[in-house]
Amino acid sequence: MRAIFLDFGSVTRGDMDCTALERAISPWQFYHDSTEAEVPERIRAAEVIVSNKVFISRAAIATARQLKLICVAATGYNNVDLVAAAGYGVPVCNVRGYATPSVVQHVFMLMLNMARHFSDYQALVKRGGWQQSQFFCPLDYPVMELSGKTLGIIGYGELGQAVAHVAQAFGMQVLIAEHKGKSPRSGRMAFDDVLRRADFITLHCPLSSDTQHLISRREFELMKPSAYLINTARGGLINETDLLQSLSSGQIAGAAIDVIQGEPPGADNLILRELPPNLIITPHIAWASRESRQRLLDQLADNIDNFFQSQPFNQVTDALSR
Repeated sequence: MRAIFLDFGSVTRGDMDCTALERAISPWQFYHDSTEAEVPERIRAAEVIVSNKVFISRAAIATARQLKLICVAATGYNNVDLVAAAGYGVPVCNVRGYATPSVVQHVFMLMLNMARHFSDYQALVKRGGWQQSQFFCPLDYPVMELSGKTLGIIGYGELGQAVAHVAQAFGMQVLIAEHKGKSPRSGRMAFDDVLRRADFITLHCPLSSDTQHLISRREFELMKPSAYLINTARGGLINETDLLQSLSSGQIAGAAIDVIQGEPPGADNLILRELPPNLIITPHIAWASRESRQRLLDQLADNIDNFFQSQPFNQVTDALSR
């Protein structure tokens, strides 16, 4: 078997076109999911392996004598032992930029939900609140406009820039945060000043040792009581205990998150168990439009095709130097 997809179920429910993948290399073995223990045997004879979230360990790589390329079906690549892959001469590549329209759309869906209490008003109608209202328009929840509000963007790569573009179309003032603790470059504002001034704050930075719990008690204390926080990046960027405390105490007005630490969450997950009314949670679906997932598969196919033609293929080259 030349090519193996270890967790194809993470990117499809039967709605994807695999023509490009099959044109790049064949035959394929598509596994719905794989445990780490199953990986060594499954990839033993593979030339190309693809994984979204399944961990590929040194032991697994060592068993795959025919292995030529490891493809990560995501931008983050911490599910591969990169040192081991380099030691065995196996390049690793990822996919980039495929989910930008989907994530940006989700960010503004969350932002608008907090600004206009869409979910609360939908629930009000379902329980008969409109029907029982004295007036034509029940004003049970405050409704605000995004126009004129200040959006703070933390992480100004492709996603952050795309969010800024849409925010400007809404008439928002956009502030770009400099890296925490760094002097601001031209066009950016000091990290703490962005937190102090923003009405909405959205996170678009990668998770690393430098950004782990980037937003914790200190940062929440800098924010306005009327501020809202949005995270569609990585759960570890926010200290979840401090988030819950800030929401329950009124330190900030609300938050909307698409990611948490530990996914899928267990039944004992603190943030889901408490779930305050001013917290919106979606289950890591910001990236997951059908169009986005198709772009992901097509980019994987391009990576594989380019690799075998000795052309650039999104190789991860900076990870070992971190």
